[in-house]
Amino acid sequence: MNGKTADVGAIIDHAKLSRFQVVVLVMCFLIVLVDGFDAAGIGYIAPLVRKEWGLQASQLSPAFGAGLFGLMCGSFLVGPVADTFGRKKVLLFSVLVFSLGTLASAASQSIGMLTILRFLTGIGLGGAMPTCITLSSEYSPARRRMLMVTLSYSGFTTGLALGGEVASHVIPAFGWRGLLVVGGVVPLLMLPMLARWLPESVRFMAVNPRHQARLAAVVAKITGTGGWDAVTFVEPERPVIRQSPVTQLFAEGRTPRTLLLWGAFFCSLFVFYLLTSWLPSIFKDAGYDIASAARIGAMVPLGGTFGAIVIALLMDRLGAYWVLSVGYLGAAAAIVLVGFALTNAVELGAAVFLVGFCIAGAQNGLNLLSASIYPTTARATGVSWAMANGRIGSIIGSMAGASLIAQLGQGQMLFNVIAIPALAGAVSLILLARLTQRTDSPGERDVSVTGRVSEYVNDGNA
Repeated sequence: MNGKTADVGAIIDHAKLSRFQVVVLVMCFLIVLVDGFDAAGIGYIAPLVRKEWGLQASQLSPAFGAGLFGLMCGSFLVGPVADTFGRKKVLLFSVLVFSLGTLASAASQSIGMLTILRFLTGIGLGGAMPTCITLSSEYSPARRRMLMVTLSYSGFTTGLALGGEVASHVIPAFGWRGLLVVGGVVPLLMLPMLARWLPESVRFMAVNPRHQARLAAVVAKITGTGGWDAVTFVEPERPVIRQSPVTQLFAEGRTPRTLLLWGAFFCSLFVFYLLTSWLPSIFKDAGYDIASAARIGAMVPLGGTFGAIVIALLMDRLGAYWVLSVGYLGAAAAIVLVGFALTNAVELGAAVFLVGFCIAGAQNGLNLLSASIYPTTARATGVSWAMANGRIGSIIGSMAGASLIAQLGQGQMLFNVIAIPALAGAVSLILLARLTQRTDSPGERDVSVTGRVSEYVNDGNA
């Protein structure tokens, strides 16, 4: 290649944070927020759906499981498609799918109809989340990446918490269908804004020559300077790779790291979705009214919002693997505490907040970790497939809730058992940390930090 070349990753890492990048991160935050709001909706409406249709708790399990099965399918499908055809198109389509699916769910007349629509909604939700994580990671400078991607992803836990607050007002006034209408209309209204202002992935454009002109325009917005049309942007982290994105997850010695990462995702989302799906019902059966149960349940995502920021800052200072391991150990202890605090609303709210702080905060860090393990040509696939394996855990966790409640009751033993997968997640990360210490190389770390400012543009052959 003759002429001037530049590494777009180095440009983003060393340039001042631009308003354009902030807009990208805010839009990713809003997408993840409505994603979280929609994902939480089924948990908040569950008690009223049971009452209206005369259902037992076990009969709601298919609706819980179908939505999460859709999330899993969406995650498996979207990553390779996004890595091949572009992440913006896939993201917009995902938002459209889960918006329409949520709106249609509001018109459900039976548990069977609701189950089918929750599956379709889940496909859209499963595609939006990993694509947002990939985009926000690539548009964040390395020096602030953990914090900025955390703030962007915190939209999910904010959406979950907002769902509880909105549910406490909307459901008494408009019923459970009203909450689904809100969850469907808001992202539909966002679509024109996203289509106009959300850019394509910079690294996807860098490895696709036909997007060089678009990438030059994006770099001009980031740097506030012109002249980038004469530059060829390159992706220096890997030579041309002819393997499929899925194959790359297991290439170059990544197999054990990929499997341990998947195990941690499985355990984390098993616990998170079991709790967010069933805590409102558990609290209602423990004597709390529907509004109080929703507010206490919302302490999980609220705690997760604060936990995500604290854990991200600690990851920058102390290292990701050990901070996340401690986070999951803390989650296990906090889950046990919930069982002791069921009869005291104040203590219960504090315990549930601590659960969210640890489990949801650590889950955010786990998402960041997954984005750093894989090369550009498989990054969306790596994130989405890790999350897809987590969705398998979320399906089993949400559906296992009814069985665990039936067998163990709603007392201390139930929460002792729920704490076990959190411990297993900590063990997976400890093993992953030890494996990484033995096998990590500069090429396997966060590869976007390359070059000095003076090396943005190189003349001659490349």
